[in-house]
Amino acid sequence: MSDQPLVGLVVVSHSDLIARGVVDLVGETSPDVTVIAAGGTADGRLGTDVERVMQAIRDADTGAGVVVVSDLGSAVMGAETALELLGTDWTRRVVPADGPLVEGAVAAGVRAQTGGVLAEVAQAATGRPDSGSARTIEVGQPSSESTAGYSRSATLINPDGLHARPAAEFVKLATSLGGKVTVNGKDARSLLGILSLGLSQGSSVEIATDDPAATDAVDALVALVESGFGAGS
Repeated sequence: MSDQPLVGLVVVSHSDLIARGVVDLVGETSPDVTVIAAGGTADGRLGTDVERVMQAIRDADTGAGVVVVSDLGSAVMGAETALELLGTDWTRRVVPADGPLVEGAVAAGVRAQTGGVLAEVAQAATGRPDSGSARTIEVGQPSSESTAGYSRSATLINPDGLHARPAAEFVKLATSLGGKVTVNGKDARSLLGILSLGLSQGSSVEIATDDPAATDAVDALVALVESGFGAGS
């Protein structure tokens, strides 16, 4: 693991149970990322507590900034209000992301775990390429060029297919290897894109690239799939 600080996450929900559950889930796939729950009110009721959100943002920041994911409308408003109250120094270091709470938090955690900068982590949370990232990723879009270069096929042998944990491992490896690689037409670095494929045991995956420098990445990703992700999970 790099000594560089990782982008932190804050999970804002009307429910403390939901917020803490999402934090637990993110911790399974991104153990080095600081993820703080800010769910419910201070006295345990359903709702949003702006002061709790503000403190969660402070606690989540390790020097690389914070992405805030929220569930319902007033939770989003609470997060935005917290950011305003924190002041201009924080507005440059905190990005509210309006993607799906669970999937977005897990995807953002994986991107943070792999060293993504603030804009990249926010982009992972939303699944959109317009979230302030300096790097454009065509999340969820079929690649018309995926068969023009090097490609290999593999069959998923692990019982649960490409569910959250194996998908997170796949994305981490794809991100660490670099190069543009697709899996069944989806960006191999996009957790949301890969999960949207709904690949189960026995499914065939095509891992491809049109980048001559990324053929080793394709081979490594195929090897990971064929290994059953190491644990036969």
